[in-house]
Amino acid sequence: MSRALPRTLDDVPGWFQPVDQELFGVLIEATGSEPGDLLEMGCYLGKSAIVMGRHVGRGERLTVCDLFGDETHGNYSRPGTLAFYRKTLTRDAFEANYRAFHDEPPHIVHGRTTDLADGIGAGSCRFVHIDASHQYEDVSGDIDITRRALRPHGIVAFDDYRTAHVPGVGAAVWEAVFTKGLRPVCLSSSKLYATWGDPEPFQAAVRTWAKGRADRTVAKDTIAGGPVLRVSAAKVPVQGGGARRMVRERLPPVLLRTVRKVLP
Repeated sequence: MSRALPRTLDDVPGWFQPVDQELFGVLIEATGSEPGDLLEMGCYLGKSAIVMGRHVGRGERLTVCDLFGDETHGNYSRPGTLAFYRKTLTRDAFEANYRAFHDEPPHIVHGRTTDLADGIGAGSCRFVHIDASHQYEDVSGDIDITRRALRPHGIVAFDDYRTAHVPGVGAAVWEAVFTKGLRPVCLSSSKLYATWGDPEPFQAAVRTWAKGRADRTVAKDTIAGGPVLRVSAAKVPVQGGGARRMVRERLPPVLLRTVRKVLP
């Protein structure tokens, strides 16, 4: 039985919140007019890759790297996570989802992120999304690969930097901030965005994007002596359309599909 193709981004399974969907666009566009490739480490079923694909310019390339549930050369996921991926994730499903939104496919590296070390040119990327293995050693290695691949005025996005059941991600991210020169730009409840360049132009772009919007809030904090912005979805009244927006931003996709059936 064939699986129906997604018609909207909400139809693609994944944990990519609306606020981060927007921040991806804002920050990718803020990397400037100089061409540069986009890279995603860990793509699941393509939700974030589809958004990244909207910002691939002429002469640029989007590369995605994933094991697609195949860990025959060693286990890099927690047992429960690996079992889930083997049930839900295939390369064919990712490619079908991506083709539903884009004519040109991304360049796919079907393997470990360590395979990227020799295939991604130094300074060739303007945006990198790290969401592959969540073990400390692997994330630390992904950060080193990214530091080489990212151009000076580029952005890296980290998923699950504050998720309790995968502390290795936070350990590797904050280690990079305090020992590897990484400079935070902004953070949401799910992702942290950072650069090895000047964070101020990116922060200015985030402030401009949020200005005058009732559904987004931006607050300023300080980390390692530098400013960082905290971006969140503003609370809205739990009635009518407000209730629907709150549900869309807070529930995981598997529950969202069920709740949609009962919302007015």
